Formats: sequence, structure tokens, C-alpha cells
Amino acid sequence: MKISVLVVDGTSDSGLAAVLDVLQTANELRGELPQPPPPWQVTCVGPYGPVRTAAGHAVTAVAPGAAPAPDVLVVPGVGHKQPELLAAWVAAPERKPVRDVVRTARAAGVPLAAACTGTFLLAESGVLDGHPATTSWWLAPHFRKRYPLVALDETRMLAHAPGITTAGAATAHLDLALGLVRGTSPALADLTARYLLIDTRPTQAGYAVPSHLARTDPTVSAFERWVCDHLDRPLRIADAARAQGTSERTLQRAVDRALGVSPLRFAQRIRLEQAAHLLRTTDLPTEAVARRVGYENATTLTTLLRERLDTTPGRLRRQALGRR
Repeated sequence: MKISVLVVDGTSDSGLAAVLDVLQTANELRGELPQPPPPWQVTCVGPYGPVRTAAGHAVTAVAPGAAPAPDVLVVPGVGHKQPELLAAWVAAPERKPVRDVVRTARAAGVPLAAACTGTFLLAESGVLDGHPATTSWWLAPHFRKRYPLVALDETRMLAHAPGITTAGAATAHLDLALGLVRGTSPALADLTARYLLIDTRPTQAGYAVPSHLARTDPTVSAFERWVCDHLDRPLRIADAARAQGTSERTLQRAVDRALGVSPLRFAQRIRLEQAAHLLRTTDLPTEAVARRVGYENATTLTTLLRERLDTTPGRLRRQALGRR
């Protein structure tokens, strides 16, 4: 399989290294399988020639037309973490050659894969319109506002659409690269993950900070504060709206516009984040933790932790003990 990795000035060092390391490791481990898949041929490409990463390291890149016709084009993230700077960067006239590389590959039927802030480059190129995608969780409100035609679900670590795979925040480059390996050989992907100590992480939800997401809209921010002040009480959206001097419909629209979920679902995120914090930092019984965050019993809390955060009370407590 021939893989082209699109690099530009400001490419994320960790993201680029993760993609290259996973594919190189898979190549080196192929021989351990009874029937190894063909090797991966990886080429860094860029419309500008050699580039500098976000940390200033030089990367040699060849023009896309000079590289072997790729089976996949991978777009790592870039170093911009602030949404305003990132949006300006991907939309700048100087980035048109980069966007053209993405569009040309898509028009030629080349599968695309992008992670972290690299998903903004795909979205800006228009290739994600009408398709499911994910991105870095803290950028999701800005992504959703800028690219309303994309079916965004920032809770997912990987999102698949026909011919396009997107991944979440920076270390999700590992998941993205492993996904490329898994598409050819699941056994080799598992072996590579073991060598590199990469755990399965199907969701970003456990990493997201609700208060950070809420800051993008004053109505959502006020709702987040109200939920935190009433964690141990029954949740009534009408009461929350009334306390903010707005209508329930307006509140629902604001939360959906900013976060892509209902107020109830967002409130559950807040409650589960607090529950996870209490389970990691206190010796309170799970039943008591459940009541503190507004759930009737430990069974309900455990079920929601498993469904929404892919964890359990026991696992959270074991993780906390491992850090002490």
C-alpha cells in the first residue's frame, strides 16, 4: 500500500511522528505473521517542497505529482490550537495549494484520512460536506459553526465515511494510523498496538471538559453553571431555562447549535464528569457518588459511565490508585 502524508509548514510534530512510527513499526513486524501483508510505502508530500514542523524541524517533502499514486492520503494535524487562528490558517489564500491537493485526491477516488486539526483542512476543502466526521473535542463547537454541513460527532475517536476517515485530538493520530494497518491486517494492527502500548479508545467523551465546551455560547455557559449548582437535584430543563430568563426552546437551540446535543445530554456529560472525579479522588461508595450527581442509584450511574465514557466505577478507582 502506498501512503502519501501531506505535510505543510506548521505540521504537528507529534501527529506526524505518530503516523510514521505506527506504519514503520507495522512494516518491521510484518515478518512475525504467518502470512504477512505487503509493506507500506510512505512518502511525505507537500505543494511547497521541504517544510518546517510546528517545533521547527525540517521535513523533506516531494510534490504530490512526483510521488507514487497513493492508495491513501493522510493529513496530520497542524500546530494551531486556538480555533480563530486555525480557521484563519486553513482558509488563507496561501493554503489553496494544500486544499487543492485534498480536492484532487478526493476527485480521483483516493481515500482520505485526517486527525485532530487536520480535519479542519478537509472540511475547508469541502470534502466532508454531508458526511459524518469527528475532530478534537475542544474545537467541536467552532467546527460545527463553521462547517454546518458536516455531521460532526466529537465524542468518537474515529469516524468513518465512504472514502474518508477522521480522528480526534492529537494522540488519535495513533488510532488513525492503526486503522490504516487494520484495514489490511487486523492481526498486524493488534501486534503493532501491543508493541507500542496503544490501548483501544473508542470515544473522546471521557476526555472532554464540559465547562470548556460551554464557554463558546453565553446561554450554554449559564446553563452549565446552573446544572453544576443543582447536581444533586432532579433535572428539569424548563426550570433551567426559567432561571436564565429564556425559553426552553431557546435553550435547546443554543445547546444544539454549540454542542450538537440536547440540554439533557449535555447535563448528563456534566454529571458524569463530576462522578468520575469523585470516584477517582474520594472513597465514597458508588451509591453515594450517584446520589451526589443526581442519579437514584449506583446501577444507573454505572450504566451511563459504561455507555457514555466507556468506563466503570471500578476502573476509575483502579486508575486513580495507579497514579498514587
